[in-house]
Amino acid sequence: MTDAQKAANPHLGSLTILTSLFFIWGFITCLNDILIPHLKAVFTLNYFQAMLIQFCFFAAYFVMSVPSGLLVEKLGYQRGIVIGLAVAGCGCLLFYPAAWLRLYPLFLTAFFVLASGITLLQVAANPYVTVLGPPETASSRLTLTQAFNSLGTTLAPFFGSWLILATAVKSAEQIQGLSAEDLAAYQAVEAAAVQHPYLLLATVLFLLAVVFALLKLPAVEAEASSADGVGGDSRASAWCYPHLVLGALAIFVYVGGEVSIGSFLVSFLSQPDIGGFTDAEAGRYVSFYWGGAMVGRFVGAAAMRSLAPGGVLAFNALSAAGLVAATMLIGGGWAMWTILAVGLFNSIMFPTIFSLALTGLGKHTGQGSGILCAAIVGGAILPVLQGALADLWGIQHAFIVPLLCYLYIGYYGWRCRALQVA
Repeated sequence: MTDAQKAANPHLGSLTILTSLFFIWGFITCLNDILIPHLKAVFTLNYFQAMLIQFCFFAAYFVMSVPSGLLVEKLGYQRGIVIGLAVAGCGCLLFYPAAWLRLYPLFLTAFFVLASGITLLQVAANPYVTVLGPPETASSRLTLTQAFNSLGTTLAPFFGSWLILATAVKSAEQIQGLSAEDLAAYQAVEAAAVQHPYLLLATVLFLLAVVFALLKLPAVEAEASSADGVGGDSRASAWCYPHLVLGALAIFVYVGGEVSIGSFLVSFLSQPDIGGFTDAEAGRYVSFYWGGAMVGRFVGAAAMRSLAPGGVLAFNALSAAGLVAATMLIGGGWAMWTILAVGLFNSIMFPTIFSLALTGLGKHTGQGSGILCAAIVGGAILPVLQGALADLWGIQHAFIVPLLCYLYIGYYGWRCRALQVA
């Protein structure tokens, strides 16, 4: 780190260390997209039942965000990060008995515990990034750290396909033809495929917890990040700011739409009239979806230093809506590439919505962050809704769910186009 970089932002070293958190929770979250088709086959689930994975994972954001916010407020950002890493590590360890016992409910419990730790990381790390540096570049700074989150989501499908989907998953008809003994052996092999990857993740998370416990990170109060309210006013709570409330809804539908698409990509690309891939091949293509978000975030981090965040958000959301509509109307390879291209336009949405919604909250920034993280529960509800529609209408028509999500985000961006991020 040069002296000029230190002068420009004395917290650059801390920000660099924090990017490791964004990478690891992105990697873990994206592994869900690989585990959904795997566990769907192992336990012979329909789409609705398989989407309970995302429901349990993202429901943790709703249940644990407020307690996490209180914990961070009491113990500080750094201790919150350490505890979050330890809880996430315990969640990873639960995958071992879940696979050994071949119990789907225990898998769902493991997803909830893992996501509870990640929720605490999000509640602590996202606002921490916004206050570690000049307020006028908060959106750009959060977009850059989110780019490393996307690096994790880009790499996860490759590793997941290699480690988890490498063994061919039998069809429902093939499974029905197995004897009781062969079925038990098959399910044991398939379920155990998740044990080693998640033991490795648990080790990494516990090591990171030790590292962050030993680091000396700067103590920064959220109140210092902005003026005491929009235009200098002081309100009773974060709920009194309309742009925060509408932003929470935008986070809800964004995460729900993004996760809904990612959750169905392997199944969608495996369809004969779309890609005709095996699950392992389709899993590798998922990286294009998340890789587009990574590229877009690196570009967006630079571009949004000079462009109005609200305008960029509206443009990206409407572009994503157009691509999803095209996916629903066409088939074959074109439908495959249009849905994968949505990832590029997803890129700047979460950090931009997050930063816009927290603008001017002053002393209510911590509460606002907890509200926004609770809104990530959209990732629990909307994929389940899309799963029900997929069982009823088919996967392609069920993409109506993310289409409506992006249309609302376009409206929120247009409404906030004159709002200056602080």
